[in-house]
Amino acid sequence: MSTTAHLTAAEVEEFGRALDRLRDEVIASLGDADARYIRRVIAAQRKLELAGRALLFASWLPPAWVAGTTALATAKILENMEIGHNVLHGQWDWMRDPKIHSTTWDWDMASPTRMWMHSHNFVHHTWTNVLGKDRDLGYTLLRVSPEQRWHPVYLLQPFYNALLALFFEYGIALYDLEVERIPAGDKSAEEFLTQLRAIAAKVGRQIAKDYVMFPLLAGPGFVPVLLGDVTANLARNVWAHTIIFCGHFPDGAEVFTEDRLEGETRGEWYVRQLAGSCDIEGGRLLHLMTGNLSHQIEHHLFPDLPSNRYAEIAPRVRALCRRFELPYTSGSLARQVGSVYKRILRLALPGPARSEPGRAPAAEDIRAAG
Repeated sequence: MSTTAHLTAAEVEEFGRALDRLRDEVIASLGDADARYIRRVIAAQRKLELAGRALLFASWLPPAWVAGTTALATAKILENMEIGHNVLHGQWDWMRDPKIHSTTWDWDMASPTRMWMHSHNFVHHTWTNVLGKDRDLGYTLLRVSPEQRWHPVYLLQPFYNALLALFFEYGIALYDLEVERIPAGDKSAEEFLTQLRAIAAKVGRQIAKDYVMFPLLAGPGFVPVLLGDVTANLARNVWAHTIIFCGHFPDGAEVFTEDRLEGETRGEWYVRQLAGSCDIEGGRLLHLMTGNLSHQIEHHLFPDLPSNRYAEIAPRVRALCRRFELPYTSGSLARQVGSVYKRILRLALPGPARSEPGRAPAAEDIRAAG
């Protein structure tokens, strides 16, 4: 049974209006401090990448290789998570800075930005956790909900999920092709080939940069620099896969059927985003390195608000959830990762699986808060 079924239609809309007011309040307060934040993060990321590249050129010293690879991996994580993902959501478009804008940013990933923005910003954020509509629900590869029909291929999902984690940027790029739409006639071969060429061009540029140009610039250090770049990209991919999977697949995240969408109001959309998303608890460094997707609930409620504001509004969102007796699923990184991988393992087998509750407020705490 849905954890939101107890709400009346009037309560759902009241909840939505409260969130609209919160969003309007944040938008009205955006200013120089927010602009300084994103510019500082971008400057720090670029310095970190430069330091990593420089240290790798001295990688004949093992400590330099380790330090350089770590710095480069950290820079790539920052660029993808806190900068690229959020800039492409339009979170910083209000600054009207052509260098930090969703229409001009090109991130350090294999996915062409326009394709990713369609599949993520529009499809995923509109149809979050709706079976048959949200392609991010298992990424068309994994069974992550008992509502998904079992197939023998899912017996292998623990293994191919590990490969997906290592090569996540390429998996997402190919996923954006939406190959499954071609047999149904929803996508033409011409459109598919156009997108495939765009992906090939982007992948080619990424490979040329990381695996050809920088290793060649290192001269006799070609091999250690190449290995450093490979390691940094693999680390970035595994981290991104981990954080993104913890956003919607831990126990406590709800999955919906398409009939839920019929006549869906703004308030009902908010409730669905809340029930289908999960937060990760941690400190400021964790939030930064996750691109503030540790505040996945807040991100799905307000995907176009600057990410540096999510920590500020999270207590107010949680308080609203207590007021309306709604779940707010949150847990430590270890807890959420364990929950995700337990789910992937048990749903590899046929049959339904019991969905365990997330760390929603206890019933007695909800009543006391109300």
